[in-house]
Amino acid sequence: MDHPAIALLLSLMSIPSTSNNEHQIASFLSTHLKSLNYTVESIPISQNSSRCNIYAYLGTTRKTRILLTAHMDTVPPHIPPTVNHITQTIHGRGSSDDLGPLVAQIFALEELRTSSQIQEGDVGIVFVVGEENGGHGMLAVNSWEGLSWEAGIFAEPTQNKLAKGHKGQLVFEIIAEGRACHSGYPELGTNAISSLLAVLNELSATNWGKDLLGKGTFNIGRIEGGEKHNILAGEAKALCEVRVVEGLEWVKGKVRGIVEKYKRKGVRLEWIFEYPGVLLEWKGIEGFEAEAVSFGTDIPRLKEGMCGKRVLYGPGSILVAHGREEFIEVKELVESIEGYKKLVMHFLK
Repeated sequence: MDHPAIALLLSLMSIPSTSNNEHQIASFLSTHLKSLNYTVESIPISQNSSRCNIYAYLGTTRKTRILLTAHMDTVPPHIPPTVNHITQTIHGRGSSDDLGPLVAQIFALEELRTSSQIQEGDVGIVFVVGEENGGHGMLAVNSWEGLSWEAGIFAEPTQNKLAKGHKGQLVFEIIAEGRACHSGYPELGTNAISSLLAVLNELSATNWGKDLLGKGTFNIGRIEGGEKHNILAGEAKALCEVRVVEGLEWVKGKVRGIVEKYKRKGVRLEWIFEYPGVLLEWKGIEGFEAEAVSFGTDIPRLKEGMCGKRVLYGPGSILVAHGREEFIEVKELVESIEGYKKLVMHFLK
């Protein structure tokens, strides 16, 4: 438990960095990278925003061949780090998603630099805000003038396997408007919750397709509505998603068609955000296992013209991410440093 990556990870995890609250961790990373003699730019995600992405590179050459990228933000709540010396694990928010992989990228780049395996113009680092809440940070990278990369190495917890690809995501809200009245006389009103449940039941029973990325799935993430047990609900709404494996437009058409059936009952649809599934580089990259994953990333938010070949790789497991038991194995964290180095050199060659 004496690898220097552990100390850096614990320092980062001690900083609250939930989405929209990334200023302190961005400042810390900027200072740390400058101390390693990288040129560091803090770039606001919009003209009037105080939230900044971090771009770091060697020397004065902004345009590099390879991109290393991870996200600085975490999901709430902030859970301070703890170390289990018996199991050799680090617990707490961001340990696997995504501060552990981010730290491994920094150490991989440093080891390549200090061993003279890379030079100015080879690799740049982009650490973004907002991945967990709409991808505002990576979307902003699309507007960075004069930059593009031959290949991008995206950091997420994949248990040190290469991802063959990942599902897309379609997020939407179903809103039902009814007519509130006394529950003893339901014939005088329309229960918005009942209308909403009818739509949700049909969406839940729908086949959302299947391909090499797996099976499309539907989830009801949040339901709101009604006032009391003795009042018919005047309105109700549900926040939902489909994890997309078929085309986005095909999925949107199915959602739209189902909701349209209940239009006369006061039900309508609002799209929140979307991104397609992606297929990634993994064939021909030696020394790695590979499998498809079901979670989403920033990869489809970066325009294809900005980045050519793309891989997804990192230590930790998505199965514990976002939960109170989030952790990362120290052995896996350290091993991933070598993995990132192999990937960088693969694309540079």
